[in-house]
Amino acid sequence: MNNRPAIDITQDIFDHICETIADKGYIVLHNLFPIAVLNNLVDDLSQINTSAFKPAAIGRQKNQQVVETIRSDKICWLDNTMTFAAPYFDWSERLRLAINRYFFLGLFDYETMFAHYEPGTFYKRHVDAFKGQSNRKLTTILYLNKEWQQGDGGELLMYRHDEAMPFETVEPRLGTMVVFLSELFPHEVSLSNKDRYSLTGWYRINEGIPLD
Repeated sequence: MNNRPAIDITQDIFDHICETIADKGYIVLHNLFPIAVLNNLVDDLSQINTSAFKPAAIGRQKNQQVVETIRSDKICWLDNTMTFAAPYFDWSERLRLAINRYFFLGLFDYETMFAHYEPGTFYKRHVDAFKGQSNRKLTTILYLNKEWQQGDGGELLMYRHDEAMPFETVEPRLGTMVVFLSELFPHEVSLSNKDRYSLTGWYRINEGIPLD
């Protein structure tokens, strides 16, 4: 699993991501990565031992707690020792550098997790970062569901501020990626009717706040 092909993406794509985020605050990308790269990710992630997964918590640091009425997925944190994910981490680093050049955000760190939503699970409306309280600045979500169909659930619903209705619904199809400013968009994961998988990550700035 060590010699995975690099994700060959031109600088134009990173420029497009930055320009769209500057204009809208978010971007939804389709078919960003080659299907071979996606299949490799799915195959290798599926081999992670189930004991590595834990119920996802809400809150930060000492205030973290598992509240299944709000969030009921299971997660496994990834790190650079997982060599099968090296192409994805390399791409994420290129995005970090591009975002920093464009926005001067000073993003210094990227953390990512493999999330599994079993049938009947969900994540109610929330914000990834609260202004003045978090150093998460940019969220990425890559969906890894090969045979997702309408009716399978697990869509990402994105909201503006306190509006009651979502302005964007993202189907969690294989290869779809969402990138958005973490503080700007409340969002939720609708009820999943079948197994749903994604890689979710956050870019951070250094505000002297310990990592979760």
